[in-house]
Amino acid sequence: MRVLRNILILIVVAVVVTVGGAVYLARYAEQATLPEAAGYGPHPTLPPPTKQIIPTIHFAKATSWKAGAKPVPAPGLAVDAFAEHLAHPRWLYVLPNGDVLVAETAGPVNPDDTKGIRGAVAWLLEKLVGAQVPSPNRITLLRDTNGRGRANVKSVFVSGLTSPFGMALIGNDFYVADTDAVLRFSYHDGDTHLAGAPTKIVDLPAGPINHHWTKNLIASADGTKLYVSVGSNSNAGENGMAAEEGRAAIWEIDLKSGTHRVFAGGLRNPVGMAWEPTSGQLWTAVNERDEIGSDLVPDYMTSVKDGGFYGWPFSYYGSHVDARPQPPRPDLVAKAIAPDYALGAHTASLGLAFHRKAGAEDAFGDGAFIGQHGSWNRNPQAGYRVIFVPFANGTPSGGPRTVLGGFLSSAGEAQGRPVGVAFDSKGALLVADDVGNVIWRVTKR
Repeated sequence: MRVLRNILILIVVAVVVTVGGAVYLARYAEQATLPEAAGYGPHPTLPPPTKQIIPTIHFAKATSWKAGAKPVPAPGLAVDAFAEHLAHPRWLYVLPNGDVLVAETAGPVNPDDTKGIRGAVAWLLEKLVGAQVPSPNRITLLRDTNGRGRANVKSVFVSGLTSPFGMALIGNDFYVADTDAVLRFSYHDGDTHLAGAPTKIVDLPAGPINHHWTKNLIASADGTKLYVSVGSNSNAGENGMAAEEGRAAIWEIDLKSGTHRVFAGGLRNPVGMAWEPTSGQLWTAVNERDEIGSDLVPDYMTSVKDGGFYGWPFSYYGSHVDARPQPPRPDLVAKAIAPDYALGAHTASLGLAFHRKAGAEDAFGDGAFIGQHGSWNRNPQAGYRVIFVPFANGTPSGGPRTVLGGFLSSAGEAQGRPVGVAFDSKGALLVADDVGNVIWRVTKR
């Protein structure tokens, strides 16, 4: 049955690519029965799962921006390019001196990921949406020396990495999360290039199957610990639970002892991590599972509890059982924590940054900014934007608002896809666009 299903998926993908995805899917594919807004908030609507022989496939073909084109900011905001002509910029980190670091990166070559019909389908879809590109394997430094809101200095900060993603600075130690290890480099204020070989701090799950390859990291407030996000090695456990050892989790690394442990588990693909400024609580943005309908399962952001289990792959949103993983684990379902705030089904919510309003001239309020990379498993498409969720007293206090849109063209093609978000030293919002190869800068008009 599984072989037949995979053959049917390959046939559908071939038809979609040949005759035009939007036309085909609009006529024949499963569609969402709920409005997109139903998948947002502390209590999203969760309909029964849809049993699918062929999963919904509705991707936005990557085309990049035409000359002079750019995303559409919310009223009262303006957007311009901070840096252009980058190579697949995915993640951002702002140093204390105002220098902006960008991880130019893509997934590593994992031969087992593309084996079989299902692997071939995944490879083809990723290629069409702009994800199958050779990884530049570097971090680039961008500096605005004239204060005009545009980088005029560009330097290779460190190269020769292995699909780098997360970054953190503690004192003079600069940490990078490669796809297979956390590395430490020596850094001094003002450096435009890191000299010297790195020290490996800990190995991370990788190997010939490395389904969710991005590994993010964030330092504790006191600089004694690192937290590393490690995504699952499958959609819903179909590669077997042995392949998930240490995955679908956030690790805690004690830098003094060098030991590490799973801080929280059952998180299918945690990517963005940030400290909520009022409570000091760690929050993460998580990509939930696919292939049970356009309305399931909403991605989410949540506070992360030490020792907490969030359901994957046996359940979602607390006790909603996913029947696909076998054998079932009712013991784990019973203790699964429902996340704090849903971010829409299949939106691929990746970037996460908190903001506290600093004064009347500040363009933004108190809350979370989320970069939504965009869907492939929802009809109609969702995400492809940067949103803001207001917070009060350390928790979400309202519905999402679009801060930056227009990433999809009128033809439904992806001119850009937002990923990482961060605030620069002047309080402007920076957005990494890995299809447009641009970093956008959003300010008050």
